Amino acid sequence: MKVISEKIINGKILRLVQGDITERDVDAIVNAANSHLQHGGGVAGAIVRKGGQVIQEESNKIGFVSVGNAAITSAGRLPCKYVIHAVGPRMGEGDEDNKLTNAVLNSLRLASDKGLKSIAMPAISSGIFGFPKDRCAMTLVKEALNYIKENPKTSLELIEFCVFDDLTAGYFQKEFDKIS
Repeated sequence: MKVISEKIINGKILRLVQGDITERDVDAIVNAANSHLQHGGGVAGAIVRKGGQVIQEESNKIGFVSVGNAAITSAGRLPCKYVIHAVGPRMGEGDEDNKLTNAVLNSLRLASDKGLKSIAMPAISSGIFGFPKDRCAMTLVKEALNYIKENPKTSLELIEFCVFDDLTAGYFQKEFDKIS
């Protein structure tokens, strides 16, 4: 795990790390989920493989989550306490930017409503859902910044972006470089 960048805004930490999100020791990690919460491939598949079938079983009880919304389950054997399942948009379905914005904000709200202090988020929708990585980075960083500024009493002290590959890390670094 490599810390690439860190910014402090209003006493809260925004951090960019490169590595495996399933190994993050934070209160919650965000899973880039589909609406039916079937965690077969990508980040979702890795989360269930490492965390255990209990994550899929709890997801099955929740059932359906509309695009732009989020749900929470326990984390099984993962080092975090919870998994927040954020349903991002698939490219081509329309209104993707707003749907991604909502997925980010609903994840942060859910974490804050639970009183969580730290959250790690992947590049939601930028994998098999085909959302452009540069726009994903811009949206996630911008919305996290806005959330911190507009919700000074949030329990969240750390919002972390955990990306896996160099290309995605580069796009997120560009967004971090714009933070003053």
